[in-house]
Amino acid sequence: MSGCDRASAFAPASVSNVACGFDVLGFALDSELGDRVSVQRCDRPGVRLLSISGDHGQLPVDPARNTAGVAARSMLERLVARGAAPPDVGIEIEIEKRMPISSGIGSSAASAAAAAAAVDALFGGSTPCGELLGCALDGEALASGSRHADNVAPALFGGLLAVRTLAPEPDLVRLPCPAWLSCALVLPEIAVSTCAARAALGERVALPVAVQQSANLAALVHALHTDDADLLGRALVDLIAEPCRKAAVPGFDAAMQAAREAGALGGSLSGSGPALFALCREAAAGEVPSVARGAAEAMAKTLRGAGVAARSLGVRIAMDGARSRTEIVGAESTTPRAAGR
Repeated sequence: MSGCDRASAFAPASVSNVACGFDVLGFALDSELGDRVSVQRCDRPGVRLLSISGDHGQLPVDPARNTAGVAARSMLERLVARGAAPPDVGIEIEIEKRMPISSGIGSSAASAAAAAAAVDALFGGSTPCGELLGCALDGEALASGSRHADNVAPALFGGLLAVRTLAPEPDLVRLPCPAWLSCALVLPEIAVSTCAARAALGERVALPVAVQQSANLAALVHALHTDDADLLGRALVDLIAEPCRKAAVPGFDAAMQAAREAGALGGSLSGSGPALFALCREAAAGEVPSVARGAAEAMAKTLRGAGVAARSLGVRIAMDGARSRTEIVGAESTTPRAAGR
């Protein structure tokens, strides 16, 4: 049985749905936005949440009602079941929130992903990717009301991922990210409940809508594989979630038009919103994402004109997630692994 005394993991914020990929597509954001979860062993069995910073008192400190606490407990139970952790071990958790809550960029998913990764690292970091994802999903389901991995998967493994299925085993597909790809992101100062936003969608989709949405998703995947920026822009159309959710963000349509006029390819709400994203083509790889920054500020300016305070930033896609961003004390670090089937 291997492990260390203390471990921490950072899970990045993420954009989910990516317009036409409802509950399927998501990518990690290469920015300071995200959550850091630190865990340490203790003599008292069970999971305890010692502190939460950066949440302005909004999150529950009861681990059974906190996404990080639920994910940590799930991970610990699996480790104990296979003999990787002693049955009488206890864990203490500290959460550092570095992103707004109910913002549409995977706040609850980041907490769950970072907690699962940190607990795994505490006991050797040998948990298979699919099992690690399952533990993080246990936490995310507490906040969203359902098990969907389009935020959790990129928060754990980084990159731009497609979730083909979660049952009977998770099947994640890592999609290529062209070197020119960047993301304009706007964070309106509005809170949107994921559970409420999902409930507003209903349970049925008209056949013509489903056909067109499938065509858009297929075109998006092809565009990524062929470096076709124009096709990518045409594919970024959401006919399922956006029409039901955009009213929560005053000035949404005008903001998306402003992004395109500023050079963005296209975009939509990130997840349930209120965050807005737009994908962009930069002039060269590795440069400061100036096109994304310009498009983001154009969107934010439009929202401000509609009476909504908003923050803007332009970022690249982060290729690493919480699984690769762990730090441990008391033993040598394990080798990070990428997302797989």
